[in-house]
Amino acid sequence: MDDIRASFSLIRNTSLASVLEQEIEAMVLNGELAVGERIAEFQLAERFKVSRSPVREALRALDAVGIIEVVPNRGAFVRRIEVAEALEVYEVRAALFAQAGRLMAMRANPGELARLRTLHAQMNDAAATHAFELYFPLNFSFHELIVDATGNRTLATQYRMLVKRLRLFRARNLMFGDTLEVSNREHETIVQAISKGDVEAAGRACFEHVEQGRHRVIERTMREGADASATTQEVQSRIV
Repeated sequence: MDDIRASFSLIRNTSLASVLEQEIEAMVLNGELAVGERIAEFQLAERFKVSRSPVREALRALDAVGIIEVVPNRGAFVRRIEVAEALEVYEVRAALFAQAGRLMAMRANPGELARLRTLHAQMNDAAATHAFELYFPLNFSFHELIVDATGNRTLATQYRMLVKRLRLFRARNLMFGDTLEVSNREHETIVQAISKGDVEAAGRACFEHVEQGRHRVIERTMREGADASATTQEVQSRIV
């Protein structure tokens, strides 16, 4: 009887930890828990009306996928993604998204193709008015559709894990100036290639789209570095 109770307890805690993992992940990705912030287990336990054990298990799971960082003797923190790591993630994401484009071009059904074109049209409207708050969720759905249309669950799982890590780097780093229009022109190339069933062209378009995103991160980082340098020089000149 004790063994049965122990088994049920393990199942219950494992299931609860999975639910908490999703809830805590959402808190991180929507910004409720800030990058670099220490996560208090007892506060989460109180919030979700659970013991600290499943909270701890959830945090360990999020540590494994790179969203939370558990530091021995210090606690759990929301991961801070530095530029160098973000660029590495982009390189892997480009390869996966290229394969997703190829597979969708081979496997997409008419409904998926129609949905892809509809999302692109809606993004065109949002980009024309620089409506980032509208463009961002549409952009997310556009990429999700391509990944899901592959029918390859392993690819989709790995791709989503990379995207979550990039969201910690913050979308604002990617969208500035005329980036919405530029990004959506890249989407146009993707839509045309996939709609034609051109496997190689779709792969190239998807790869280049992510690569251009990587270059935009580099450009933004260099620009911010130059601005910071200029500000420092200005302050120093005033002190002198």
